[in-house]
Amino acid sequence: MRSTPLVFLEGPWKLAMGLRALDPADWLWLDERWEEEVAERRRLSRERRELVYAALPGSEPACAELLETVIGWLVRHAPERFTKRDRGIEIRSTGERSTLDAPEPLLAAGQLVQEDLLLLEAGPDGSYLLTAGHICFPLHWKLADKLGRSLRAIHDPVPAFGERLGTPTDRFFSALEVDRPVWRANWSLTSKAALCLPDRSDRLRELDPESAGQRLWLRVERQTLRRLPRSRAVVFAIKTRIHRLDEIAADPAVAGALAARIREMSDAMAEYKGLLAIRDSLASWLDARSIGAKELPTALG
Repeated sequence: MRSTPLVFLEGPWKLAMGLRALDPADWLWLDERWEEEVAERRRLSRERRELVYAALPGSEPACAELLETVIGWLVRHAPERFTKRDRGIEIRSTGERSTLDAPEPLLAAGQLVQEDLLLLEAGPDGSYLLTAGHICFPLHWKLADKLGRSLRAIHDPVPAFGERLGTPTDRFFSALEVDRPVWRANWSLTSKAALCLPDRSDRLRELDPESAGQRLWLRVERQTLRRLPRSRAVVFAIKTRIHRLDEIAADPAVAGALAARIREMSDAMAEYKGLLAIRDSLASWLDARSIGAKELPTALG
């Protein structure tokens, strides 16, 4: 199984894009939870369609190209799970098929993989807009609130994003090349292990230090960006992993690094991440588990 990237181990807290080169063969992650998470994605697509799926008129070419790209990648890189069929793909374990001519190709693609899939396309003024998405595992946002909006508007709630990252992000999206995909990672702490958390019901206003390890979960999003060659749309894919905090903090080096990052972030960022009210209690709990820290790992297996 691929390791969960723990980017908070890499140094002091800072608001940055943190992009790294991505091997195209490592674009999508299919781990031991594939069956469970795909089943959940299908359930949400049936029962909460308006929450998890939307596509603006005009996004059809990009959606179709994304499905074609996903199917091609799965056949090549996950042959143990998928078989190529005429005009599509078959899941080996169930015999279910998806075809390239699916009436809603983005929805079809999003029910084959564990990643949430978003499409961003250049608008008339060159700024990139969110034109379609299948996001079953959101954290504190809803697709309907972001659809059709620019990158800056999408990230408006993030403290200091506009002044620090707005221009670099716009430039990156305009310059991204088809053969140079990238990835980054983001992390949060929540009081619920659920993958689908569109609202902020997981926020704690107080924390008993003795129960922090059982009350909180580290949520890591591995985010990839790649450009589709024909439509020129940018695919933003998000693979979410969740680990209970006491499992993470069992490594003293990880506990120490996480405590440091929580203290370093601004009050505005701590509030945005739902940590301001519990920061002192949480950092103290982590401090107690950081004693004896030696070499830092780079990821969690």
